Amino acid sequence: MSMSLKGRSSQIIDLMMLVIDVTKGMQTQSAECLVIGEITCPRMLVVLNKIDLLPEAKKQVLIDKMTKKMQKTLENTRFNGCPIIPVAAKPGGPDAPEMETPQGISDLIDLLISQTYMPKRDPSGSFLMAADHCFSIKGQGTVMTGTILSGSISVNDSVEIPSLKITRKVKSMQMFRKPVNTAIQGDRVGICVTQFDPKQLERGLVCSPESLCTLYAAIISVKKIPYFKGPVHTKAKFHITVGHDTVMGRVMFFSPAPENVDAEPVVDCFDFDKEYLYQEEYLSSGKGSSAEGQTEGTQVPRQQWALLEFEKPVTCPKLCLVIGSKLDIDIHSNTCRLAFHGVLLKGFDEREYTEVSLPKLKVFKLKHKEGHVERVSDDYSVIGRSLFKKETNMQLFVGMKIHLSTGEVGVIDGGFGQSGKFKIRIPDGLSPETKQQLAQTGKKRMKGTKGDASKVDEEKRDSQPVTISLDFKRYLFDPQKKMVQS
Repeated sequence: MSMSLKGRSSQIIDLMMLVIDVTKGMQTQSAECLVIGEITCPRMLVVLNKIDLLPEAKKQVLIDKMTKKMQKTLENTRFNGCPIIPVAAKPGGPDAPEMETPQGISDLIDLLISQTYMPKRDPSGSFLMAADHCFSIKGQGTVMTGTILSGSISVNDSVEIPSLKITRKVKSMQMFRKPVNTAIQGDRVGICVTQFDPKQLERGLVCSPESLCTLYAAIISVKKIPYFKGPVHTKAKFHITVGHDTVMGRVMFFSPAPENVDAEPVVDCFDFDKEYLYQEEYLSSGKGSSAEGQTEGTQVPRQQWALLEFEKPVTCPKLCLVIGSKLDIDIHSNTCRLAFHGVLLKGFDEREYTEVSLPKLKVFKLKHKEGHVERVSDDYSVIGRSLFKKETNMQLFVGMKIHLSTGEVGVIDGGFGQSGKFKIRIPDGLSPETKQQLAQTGKKRMKGTKGDASKVDEEKRDSQPVTISLDFKRYLFDPQKKMVQS
């Protein structure tokens, strides 16, 4: 199952058949198919293939052992208790004589029949088909065959091939070599159009005119795949499977603002009016983060999102499945390469999306700075240091609130000198205890400058400087890079 197939067929997968080599058991690719199945499919059956390679004397024992192993593997998945059947589809291997009789195939057919059901199909909405073959018929036109992922199509309807930006009218249709006038979601169909060179399209999407957008970036509701080892970091690159395409993309994770961390998840839209907290990585249960913008023991929100920025534009429908993978990991390394999955909630179709659309996305970082009070200026003001660098534009911080470790709340009045020091106004005045503590600290500092270095260090340790704390929010996509306090 190719990565593009996983992404584009997920809407109409009704039953999954997982084929396992009975002599090897679960391999990396089998495990990844199982993960995809959990995301996309309600039912599954397992086929233990190549039973002809097992020693005849131990065959049943080894089949039973592998069956129990698979049952254990599936125990904590949505496929717990699914049917498991042994077969030998091609006894002796691909080069064996054709007279070799397959083993267990009739039982497999009976099992498949017992597992089939009438799926629910939705003919409403825009037509979308994944075409997997394209060829010409002399005197008829060009036929595109594929599976309808959504909506319906009728003879004389117009369809678009978005990758080529062309529209054609449906001349005729067939399903399993029988002419039809209409086909709906889930159907396999051949659509005949005229004046179209089949060499232009081998595989791709066919849709209602103007129903698909070409996207340069997107916001998805995201969940980490638990079998992926290690953290999933913001700014990391992944193979992003979306619609019919798999492209490289960079990811940025974010979550609800702290006051909305328990909000009910919304699965079908994205609200640009709300504010969101930047994350250095996807937050998993039982794990806090010491990354910037978070604190150790951060509560895991009920919903998380990701901004995906694609290296190449992609064409896809709304609310489609998205999968992020590390396909450059060696498939023989016995590790899951699938990192996260989600649903595309909002796409950005402008080349200049960073200037046009991203400023509407209110993702912020929580910033925390600390400095110290150097000395008292008067009962209502102090001079601070070590909060800013010498080259900092102090005007950006004028009027912002600060907190002293002694309890007072102050406001930054402006710079003081050229060395990064600044003046703080304390509207309610300094308490007598604070003034006394600052006076003692000042005396020790002055006294220490006249003594030896070791004595200065010792007295600095004994003193308790008053700490200045400055907290604010900075919005990542604000062109003016303004700092905001609650």
